[in-house]
Amino acid sequence: MSGICGIACLDGAPVARELLQAMTAFMVFRGPDAQDVWVDGSTGFGHTLLRTTFEAEREHQPCSLDSRVWITADARIDGRRELIDKLCGRGRSVSDDATDPDLILHAYGVWGTDCVRHLIGDFALAIWDFRARQLFCARDHFGIKPFFYALVGQQLVFSNTLNCVRRHPAVADTLNDLFIADFLLFGESKDPGATAFADIQRLPPAHTLTWSVEKGLKVDRYWTLPDDLGVRYRPAGDYVEHFRFLLNQAVSDRLRSNRIGIEMSGGLDSSSIAATALGILSGQKAPFELQAQSVVYDHLIPDQERHFSGLVAKHLGIPIHYIVADNYQLYERWDQPETYSPEPAHNPQAAMSAAAFRGAAALSRVFLTGWDGDALLSESLRPHFRTLAKNGQYVRLACDVARYAMSQRQLLPQSWGSWFKGRFAKASAEASQEDGYPLWLNPELEVRLDLRNRWRQHRTFPKIKHSTRPHSYSIYSYLAQSTGFFDSYDAGCTGLPLECRHPLMDLRLLDYCLSLPHQPWVVKKYILREAMRCALPEAVRKRPKSPLAGFPQLELLKRNNPAAFNNFPFPEKFGQYVNTANLSSSRKLQLDTNKRLQITTPLSLQLWLWSYKIVK
Repeated sequence: MSGICGIACLDGAPVARELLQAMTAFMVFRGPDAQDVWVDGSTGFGHTLLRTTFEAEREHQPCSLDSRVWITADARIDGRRELIDKLCGRGRSVSDDATDPDLILHAYGVWGTDCVRHLIGDFALAIWDFRARQLFCARDHFGIKPFFYALVGQQLVFSNTLNCVRRHPAVADTLNDLFIADFLLFGESKDPGATAFADIQRLPPAHTLTWSVEKGLKVDRYWTLPDDLGVRYRPAGDYVEHFRFLLNQAVSDRLRSNRIGIEMSGGLDSSSIAATALGILSGQKAPFELQAQSVVYDHLIPDQERHFSGLVAKHLGIPIHYIVADNYQLYERWDQPETYSPEPAHNPQAAMSAAAFRGAAALSRVFLTGWDGDALLSESLRPHFRTLAKNGQYVRLACDVARYAMSQRQLLPQSWGSWFKGRFAKASAEASQEDGYPLWLNPELEVRLDLRNRWRQHRTFPKIKHSTRPHSYSIYSYLAQSTGFFDSYDAGCTGLPLECRHPLMDLRLLDYCLSLPHQPWVVKKYILREAMRCALPEAVRKRPKSPLAGFPQLELLKRNNPAAFNNFPFPEKFGQYVNTANLSSSRKLQLDTNKRLQITTPLSLQLWLWSYKIVK
């Protein structure tokens, strides 16, 4: 999680080196290993380095291959062997141990701004091309790495750290009212390019930004979700073998270090990542450390994660550390830097999250997660069966029903009658959702931004019509439109020199799994369970999807009187967004637990407004 920043002046004005140095120094928490700036007239880059790969031991940024094209990047490039072979085939001389920014520069030298179509991995980057007098920036496919920018006058200021952009004196602290309103309504902004600050934009995932005198500023999408690629193998075992190969590739590319931590809940996804990582590291015949961490509840709610994660750790022979979350209270330490977030975030248990990240950082600079096996490998069969029935493919429907029963060793997960019952109940719930509209919003804000209409348009999770994979496509489409879904893992929020990596978000694995035959491979993670035979304890390999048996925040709300929240201070700006009298009255009512949870959202904003002026 290196820090990057830069300033480009299209009017030819010189970049103030002292300002750029100050912006770079602000990000030292992201990159304690090296800091440097490069300035050439009207353009300047800054970089703070966190070494998390073998190749990074020789890395220094900002850098250039020819003194004409310069880069600053927070990047981990995957599929290095394949990319190097492609580059060498196009006449470039690239060594096997080239650093990741050097690989990006070589790719830019061959394909120009189309280079991102040949890159996979997690990256936020900026390239200044003297020949084209052009700034080129890009963000990875799923937005794992953040990228923020502000166009102020004839200057473009950027960074992967929101508060770094705010340090430029031309960038105002004026808040983005629509962003704040969205936060109060939905817990997040519905504009993928917005931030909490009016002057600052977020580059959406899978987008590039170019800026030049001739073309001005242009933001373009360079990638969309692939449609069905139709992978078909005759021997069934080949499906599993190729999945195992891609999973190993995804994990291996995210290791590149001999000291690794892993977020291991005891569920199938993270346990599979741990088992795969151990197999790869053990085969390298070099010393390594692999340690796991799990957040557990021992008494607040029913929770089996300690038991199952312990089974996996014992089976693999790796140490596991537990963060016990029971005693963390709502909004505990709300006024401490460790719980601060650069933008409003609805995380009443921020103190617990901070403790978990501190624990992870103590284990390693690289922390693997199991995100998101549910989107990748857990698809309902209903859309598939419905399509077959609609098209009159009754023989195939009968065969697929029988195949499901054999592979899952059970009949259909729900009778068609209960499914229809659920559909009607869901429709009724959606019809009544207007009742959930918050009554404590500032009336002037509500009218000015037409918030009731916005609520009706965006209150439900967007559904994607797809014949076989509607769940997967809905989740991944949401991530592509999210303003900053993965930001909570980033050093800009944690304040720690820790890089979180998500092997199941690998683009190659995604392409393969989205093109698999629906039945049986992506029903209840069947292909992953088959791939993990002998690698995990059977109790974990066969364990059904098990969300927490309770909701910690709701349980804490049951034990606390919401009226106590009125003791928190009301900052001056808060009244621009919330009718404080109505909110205070609501907190005094005897509310059901869901409504109690709803009134914690304005409290999250209330406390954030106290901190955003102070922390900069």
